[in-house]
Amino acid sequence: MNVLVFASRKGGSGKSTLAAHLASYIANPSRPTLLIDADPQGSLSLWHELRGQSDLSLKRGARSLDETLKEAKRDGYQWVLIDTPPNKSPAVVEAIKHATLVIIPTRPGLFDIAALQDTVQVARELRKPYAAVINGAPAKRHDVEVPIVSDARGALNALKVPVWSGQITHRADFSLALAAGEGAKEFEPDSHAAEEIQRLWNALDRSLSAIHTAYKKAGSGRAAA
Repeated sequence: MNVLVFASRKGGSGKSTLAAHLASYIANPSRPTLLIDADPQGSLSLWHELRGQSDLSLKRGARSLDETLKEAKRDGYQWVLIDTPPNKSPAVVEAIKHATLVIIPTRPGLFDIAALQDTVQVARELRKPYAAVINGAPAKRHDVEVPIVSDARGALNALKVPVWSGQITHRADFSLALAAGEGAKEFEPDSHAAEEIQRLWNALDRSLSAIHTAYKKAGSGRAAA
């Protein structure tokens, strides 16, 4: 079971937005998917209510996360996406403990990059794979990143923070889709927003395959020893 944890100490980084768009992209009968809304603000829960569909399940609250995940595995869920509050609370640390991969959305700004480092520190201490995703970025010009995005990417590289090579652009389709209880791919399948979510999903899928391969090799090494 893959557990994706969306974490960032910075409010407004886009955790709930990314979780919703990715979950709606992932979920299908062959990929049973569960959302866990551990953020008291409840943005993901509101979107789920608007959605009103049974293709994607949601559980609210961070209590007994360990039991919730065990139950999810027994129920056959293959993907679990956890939205966390914008802080370093015990609930966030607990979610990261259970993560297969920690996704850290960040807007391309000084304060956002500075705040991201707290989440990186927790992931490193718990030895959990993590990656930053530049979110809410200005649109590219002639297919080239604008300077603020390039600068943010450079700062992340200097901090040795793995960062997705793409970006999630500030687009109306992302907000309009959420208001309709949908993801970008469902709202406008041929849009630039849908294409960006697909690219992010492809990158995450490759990363998770590499993570599972590494875990298997490590397990084999321990068994042989």
